[in-house]
Amino acid sequence: MIMDIYSLPIGFQFTSPGPIIFHLGPLTIRWYGLLIASAVLIGVTLSQYLAQRRQVNPDLIGDLAIWLVVGAIPAARLYYVLFEWPQYAQNPGDIIAIWKGGIAIHGAMLGGILAALIFARLQKISFWQLTDLVAPSVILGQAIGRWGNFFNSEAFGDPTNLPWKLYIPPENRFHLPLEMRQFDYFHPTFLYESLWNLMVFALLLSLFFRKFPGKKPLKAGTLFLVYLAAYSLGRFWIEGLRTDSLMFGPLKMAQMVSLFGITLGLAGLIWLYKLNRPLPDVVSPDRQTWDISRESPQK
Repeated sequence: MIMDIYSLPIGFQFTSPGPIIFHLGPLTIRWYGLLIASAVLIGVTLSQYLAQRRQVNPDLIGDLAIWLVVGAIPAARLYYVLFEWPQYAQNPGDIIAIWKGGIAIHGAMLGGILAALIFARLQKISFWQLTDLVAPSVILGQAIGRWGNFFNSEAFGDPTNLPWKLYIPPENRFHLPLEMRQFDYFHPTFLYESLWNLMVFALLLSLFFRKFPGKKPLKAGTLFLVYLAAYSLGRFWIEGLRTDSLMFGPLKMAQMVSLFGITLGLAGLIWLYKLNRPLPDVVSPDRQTWDISRESPQK
C-alpha cells in the first residue's frame, strides 16, 4: 500500500517561533545573529582542525577568519541593499540593520574571496591552499545560516500543500503578488538549501580525508572548485522556487551568478586535471616566502 504524501503527519509543517530568542534588558538576542556567530565559531574550529591534519599552522586560519568576517559580512549586506535599494532609500536607517535579515550569500562569497586574496598576497602564501582548508567550513556555515531565514520567515518558495510546507505569517507576504498572498503555506527553500549544503559538506570532507591506495594528493584548489560548482548547482535549482529573489531586470541574479559559479568550478577542475596545469596564484611558487606550514619561512 502506497501512502499518500499529502496525508503524512502535520509535524512536517514548519512554523517559525519568531526572530527573537529573548530580551536581556535593552539587549535583544536574535536567532539570525546567533546562527551567524555560531557558524563562524564552528567554521574556524573545523578549518583549524583540517589545517592541523595538513601540517598547517592553525593560527594562520584564525588570522584569516578575521579577514573573512570583515570582508564577507559587510559585502553580503551591501550586495543585498544594492538590489533592494528602493526599499532602503525610503528607510536609510535600516541599511545597517543586519540583525533584521537581508544578507546575500553571493555578496559574502565575493567579499570573502577578495579578503582571502589580499591576505594570501600579504602573507606570500598560496590562495588555493587556503581556500581548500576553509571551503568545508564555508558550506557548513551556509547550511547553518539558512535557518536564520526560517526564524525570520523569509527566503521561502512558491505556495505548496506538501507535508513539509512552511507557514508564513501574512505580514511577511507583502512582497508577493496579490494572487499569492491568500496562501498560508510555501516551499521551505531554506530547508532545501540547508540539506543540499550539508550534502556538499559531506562530499568535501570525503575528498579531504580520502584514503585510496596509490591515489595522488588532491591538487591545490580542488576542494574550493568542487564547492563552487556543487553549491552553485543546488542554488540554481532552489532559486527557481523562491518568491523573493534579487532581480537584475527580468532575471534572477542568484541564478545568473550560480551559472557562472558552475562554469568557473568545472573549468577550473578541467584546467587542473585534464590539462594538468596549476591554477594561477596570487604569489608564484618561487616567490612564496612562507609555505603556511609549522616550519619557519623558506630560505
